[in-house]
Amino acid sequence: MIKVTDIAYVRFRAPDLDEMEKFLLEFGMVRAERRDRALFMRGTDPLPFGHVTELGEPGFIGLGFYAESIADLESLASAHGLSPETSDAPGGGKRVRFKDPNGFEVDVVAGQQMPAALPVERRLVHNDGEARVRRGAALRVQPGPSQVKRLGHCVINVRDFRESEVWYKSRFGLVTSDEIEIAPGVPIGAFLRCDRGAIHVDHHTLFPVGTGTPGFNHAAFEVANFDDLMAGREVLVQAGRKHEWGVGRHILGSQIFDYWRDPWGHTVEHWTDGDLFNNETPPNVTSIAELMGNQWGPPAPPTMGA
Repeated sequence: MIKVTDIAYVRFRAPDLDEMEKFLLEFGMVRAERRDRALFMRGTDPLPFGHVTELGEPGFIGLGFYAESIADLESLASAHGLSPETSDAPGGGKRVRFKDPNGFEVDVVAGQQMPAALPVERRLVHNDGEARVRRGAALRVQPGPSQVKRLGHCVINVRDFRESEVWYKSRFGLVTSDEIEIAPGVPIGAFLRCDRGAIHVDHHTLFPVGTGTPGFNHAAFEVANFDDLMAGREVLVQAGRKHEWGVGRHILGSQIFDYWRDPWGHTVEHWTDGDLFNNETPPNVTSIAELMGNQWGPPAPPTMGA
């Protein structure tokens, strides 16, 4: 087992790369590289890419994680009878590719060349009832798409939750933040995060949900801030894109969220202001009501997660 440091990317297939790029630009991503049969999109953080579309029939292919080093990658590969291969994706580096129990391709990558960060335009200073730090200046939110920073997490529907939990934890060192029960003692899934010891990380990086039928649930991309999320929402509304759920604030993870569908029905999320946990935060067991509930915002539609 190694301990991966973060999620790296999600991979899809679509029959029209132009249409996918158009949507992702409206969603707030930036082209990293375009090839005849593949599109790589990134955010403002100094990472090579976070979203891949390969030309083909619509569908979810899989996801990738970052290993801390080439040495970790080689150790992981050796433990499972595999060999690291040179990645031809932007950033290069080495890659080991697994197939999980649900048929999803799962990459672990290391040694990439990281690009420079992109400028964040909406660096806004907010006043609230207790801290009035913006003085002598007006706040103005410029129109335009949200600025996606990076991929934050992926939720997958799996055949058997415990089977997938063991598979991901035993290889990549993920740990539980919140386990979800549909009845006392009957788990259906868990928010899993990276284990970086005392370093605080996102509340969840991967969430396998035991629906019985493998499939893609959603991928979530962090944006600059709440105003950035709302400005980008207007762009997607005006473009006639299909809205799924939001705006609201989750209970588990605490993030402000807004969910949309891409042209082929894959659900992608804008989020900001999520919880950060480390090894001092114990695992929790909670209910499906907390999973689907909000601190504020509209209720989840019945199509969410399908």
